Amino acid sequence: MNVTVVLPTYNEAENLPRMVQELLSLPVEGLSILVVDDDSPDGTGHLAEELARRFPGRVRVIHRKGKLGLGTAYVQGFQAALAGGADYVVQMDCDFSHDPAIIPQFIALMRDYDVVIGSRYAPGGRVDARWSKWRKVLSKAANIYARLIAGIRVRDATGGFKCFRRRALEGLDLQRIRSDGYAFQVEMNYICQQRGYRIAEVPITFADRLCGQSKMSMRIIREAMWRVWQIKWRY
Repeated sequence: MNVTVVLPTYNEAENLPRMVQELLSLPVEGLSILVVDDDSPDGTGHLAEELARRFPGRVRVIHRKGKLGLGTAYVQGFQAALAGGADYVVQMDCDFSHDPAIIPQFIALMRDYDVVIGSRYAPGGRVDARWSKWRKVLSKAANIYARLIAGIRVRDATGGFKCFRRRALEGLDLQRIRSDGYAFQVEMNYICQQRGYRIAEVPITFADRLCGQSKMSMRIIREAMWRVWQIKWRY
């Protein structure tokens, strides 16, 4: 079994070494890590290279020239993971908002599903108690908006913690995906639903990041709102 975890990074030097250690300690056969770094000014890319030398064959790095966006980072990571022979591809954040310990549960479910989503809004899921009221309202509203406009049935349409079966990713036209941020997650969910993929949601607790600063911005929020309509029209 070959499981590749795709980790997009931008200024995650404080989190990456610990994340790599925790991922490699999981009881998952054949797990490897693919770091996709967008030329982080804080030296995350250099750290990733050091980790690749320390764990040869288990950590790989893609260096990109500049901050090119989360969506393209995932698409490039997915393509590289498939080219490397991955049977399952996990996407997750590097800031510990996604708990690596959930991944074995994802893999176990892949016997019966094509896509597994770590869901904040499935029964039993929740967000960090430290979140502000504004952030909680924004997150719930974004999900309601995406589900109403695009007709997405999953409860957490904007979540970024997922596992894909190889054939599921191969069945998507990854080159066609143009969205970034929240909208990227919506677009992937929408396409998977249209393809008739078997999708499971696993309840998770979405934690606040341990170190560094959030990448959220009003630009990402505005783009997500517009992109939901574009996604519906394009597909």
